Amino acid sequence: MINEPIVSVVLPVYNCENYVKQAIQSILNQTFRDFELLIIDDASTDETVKIINSYTDNRIQLILKPLNSGYTNSLNYGIQIAKGKYIARMDGDDISMLNRFAKQVSFLEVNHEVIVCGSWFRVIGSGKVIQLPENADLIKSHLLRGNCIAHPSVMIRKESLNRLSAVYDANREPAEDYDLWTRLALIGKLHNLQEVLLDYRIHNNQVSNKQGEKQKQNDFEIKRNLYSVLDFNFLPVESVVFEKMLNHGNGIIFKDVPVFKKMQLKLLASNSKNVFEPKSFKAEILYLDKFIIKRCFLDKKDFYPITFLQYLQVKNDLSYKLNFTDQLKLFVKSMIFFKVK
Repeated sequence: MINEPIVSVVLPVYNCENYVKQAIQSILNQTFRDFELLIIDDASTDETVKIINSYTDNRIQLILKPLNSGYTNSLNYGIQIAKGKYIARMDGDDISMLNRFAKQVSFLEVNHEVIVCGSWFRVIGSGKVIQLPENADLIKSHLLRGNCIAHPSVMIRKESLNRLSAVYDANREPAEDYDLWTRLALIGKLHNLQEVLLDYRIHNNQVSNKQGEKQKQNDFEIKRNLYSVLDFNFLPVESVVFEKMLNHGNGIIFKDVPVFKKMQLKLLASNSKNVFEPKSFKAEILYLDKFIIKRCFLDKKDFYPITFLQYLQVKNDLSYKLNFTDQLKLFVKSMIFFKVK
């Protein structure tokens, strides 16, 4: 084994016999060669371990867990035993571009203030490219909206993880990565390289697909924790509306709009210590208007003339407005008393 590699690749696996060979091969074929590959198997019951054992590359270290204890446990153990300066994340069903490590190491060696370096990714099957915000200010503010770092694409400075009392929080799974980014964003800079360095696979066996409701609840709580670093003091009725907004506007009704606008003004003033870059923070707070439009005027099941009149009533107060086509559709639906079947 390599004693002190530059990069430690942490690759947790569980029953991924159909994909793990491609994942491993994409790591072994990297143009950057100075790494160790830590594969932590979570007591797989298929052919995953057999496939891994077919490799003889001395950079591979396979850790066999006797009992299935979960994805987050595997991640934390991998980080604990990693010897590298950087932690590269990888999942057993994804594929890294051959120059991924070379580009990330090169960037981190020059930009010492950056502690997490991710990238764009492409969805396997559809070919769709997911573009993510680039610089630290945009990412930090965007985290108030939701996750904007692709977990299996990242390379992280290990020393930054050592500064945390806990790395991945098992209670936040399957949003453990989003939780980690919100904590790291408060102690250093996060960055996304503006190119595809990972092919990402979506399938029904993924943890996030199996635990959708739990992920939504964790997303909600993580956003609330991140907002807590700001200096605002809501009235009880404003707190209720604020929680609806954190939940993507679910439950918002038209009578909440005046309360929302007061709440929004308080949020805009709450960043007085510039915890978030002012311009990008303002953009995120104004983005909340979109939820008002979506919940009050687009996602309705019953439309009445009053629906369109209500939109006109608040239209000038909101930074986000319907385009001409959507406004026309809203008008027509309202006038014909449209009902969604």
